[in-house]
Amino acid sequence: MAALSASFPLGVRETCGQEDACGPSPIHLGVTPPRNIHLPRAEYIDWKSLLKVGVMDFITSTAILPLLCGCVGIFSLFKLLQRLRMKAYLRNAVVVITGATSGLGRECAKVFYAAGARLVLCGRNREALDELTRELAASQAAKVQTHSPYTVTFDLTDPGTIVAATAEILQCFGHVDVLINNAGVSYRGAIVDTTMDVDKRVMETNYFGPIALTKALLPSMIQRRQGHVVAISSIQGKISLPFRSAFMDEKTAQGRSPVEVARDVLAAVGKRKKDVILADLLPSLAVYLRTLAPGLFFSLMASRARKERKSKTC
Repeated sequence: MAALSASFPLGVRETCGQEDACGPSPIHLGVTPPRNIHLPRAEYIDWKSLLKVGVMDFITSTAILPLLCGCVGIFSLFKLLQRLRMKAYLRNAVVVITGATSGLGRECAKVFYAAGARLVLCGRNREALDELTRELAASQAAKVQTHSPYTVTFDLTDPGTIVAATAEILQCFGHVDVLINNAGVSYRGAIVDTTMDVDKRVMETNYFGPIALTKALLPSMIQRRQGHVVAISSIQGKISLPFRSAFMDEKTAQGRSPVEVARDVLAAVGKRKKDVILADLLPSLAVYLRTLAPGLFFSLMASRARKERKSKTC
């Protein structure tokens, strides 16, 4: 084996722990490697880093980056045009709001007043309507171009006052662009314990009154081929809940604030949406569950009714 110690080209030798003593690599000579020879290990490849680099190269390539920028630009332009269109649609529009003296109606008056609409505030209490008018005039929104609200006092349960109020509104403005049927009353109780007088009062205020007002204003909208009627209802108008034959309880009262809902109503009217559910996650899911799985929905509601009835008897 001494003859095998002749010199070999660079890179033929393998390190074995003794410098220049092992001779040429036995791998190239067909000899089994000694146990103390350490072969070089394969380098570790960070595939995650390579993948990130590849993705970034793909995104920043000359083909993808301009496409992404173009999509963002088109979307931003669309939202800007939508906002400008909404402002143009609401500014100077004649907006009639029923039940404007409290709750959601009061907040709707504030946001539509700030949007530059010509408001017609309706309610049963003249003093409350005048107070709201003074509040709007003293608000920050009055510093921009706004219109002084017009007030009309009438009762939705009285058909005669509805006709007179409609004539007054049309005589003053000539037409109505947006009618917001917001006025309503609520009641909570079991069906067997609710008298017919209560049901009649709820229906007169929440259904027949708004229908009569809408029918009185509708011909002018049809004649102009323009108009928007907003019907505001509780989420219980979409789904039936136990002990809400005519509405309202503690959980219902703790729903979304009138300020939030008023802003959503303003946006929905400006975007001319047909149907909008303004509710938290669980009530919204219940609406879809009622449609997609009615059997499961009614089983859950029956279970809830039994629990509530049990809690009342305890």
